[in-house]
Amino acid sequence: MNVHGSRIHVFSLTANRLLSKQIAENLKLPVGKAVVSTFSDGETSITLDESVRGADVFLIQSTCAPVNDHLMELLLLIDAAKRASAGRITAVIPYFGYARQDRRARPRDPISARLVADLLTAAGADRILTMDLHAPQIEGFFGIPVDHLTGAPLLARYFHQYQAEHPGDYVVVAPDLGAVTRARDFAARLDCPLAVVDKRRQQANVCEVVNIVGDVKDKYVLMVDDMIDTAGTLCNAAEALVQKGGARQVMAAATHAVLSGPAVERLRNSPIDQVVLLDTIALPPEKRLNKFTVLPSAPVFAEAIRRIAADQSVWALFE
Repeated sequence: MNVHGSRIHVFSLTANRLLSKQIAENLKLPVGKAVVSTFSDGETSITLDESVRGADVFLIQSTCAPVNDHLMELLLLIDAAKRASAGRITAVIPYFGYARQDRRARPRDPISARLVADLLTAAGADRILTMDLHAPQIEGFFGIPVDHLTGAPLLARYFHQYQAEHPGDYVVVAPDLGAVTRARDFAARLDCPLAVVDKRRQQANVCEVVNIVGDVKDKYVLMVDDMIDTAGTLCNAAEALVQKGGARQVMAAATHAVLSGPAVERLRNSPIDQVVLLDTIALPPEKRLNKFTVLPSAPVFAEAIRRIAADQSVWALFE
């Protein structure tokens, strides 16, 4: 790493150009000149159209669907910046794809998250900036520094206004056992009780709710998770909370709006009244519902970038 002065360059790839633009605006910087194109055979081409020699370079790209295309774009731009003698290269990955493949579920399976970490490092990244990894232990897959942000303060700040209208009537719910740690932290931020939906998964993408641990009767329920993918777990839990638990109202909050397959239709037909998301993944018009509220994450990423460039603590953002 050889950073000259405090020259910061911010580049956007194709996954979430709006978020990249908002981050740059918060930093009062222009988005750097980088051209992404595709050859006739499908290969990705990257052209870096400005000098980054000795600069502190931040490359913004969520590795969301199409995951492999977006990952390849990021790897190529990292390599381009490295070969252009950038002083330091930080891959800003608001949503980190492959994070759910953090271990071998069966013999002879790959550990894909580790492979992606190795690819990013081998391409030339000096640092990773991301938000709400599905499996926090992925930080340990990297041999370079990882700044792991959390969307909980943004989401909790939004729900404080509702909580003030109904003090003592809110319960934070983990939609499954895997979300308990995240939900417990969220409940502490809102100073309200915690409940857990216990479910048994019979087969892939199909789950059966078994029990609700905690009291949700006549309560305003807020389900919290790191992402909403197919929304099966979330919608099944919402139905159980209303039908079995007697919840008065159900809301949901998540950092990453993956929303694959039947997710939008399931959420449209579910008893969930409101879904609050961050904009780490761009939400196309066809996936927007009236019950969706999307909060901006650009100020947090911009402040983290500002602190990294100034060699200041990023964790202090959350203290």
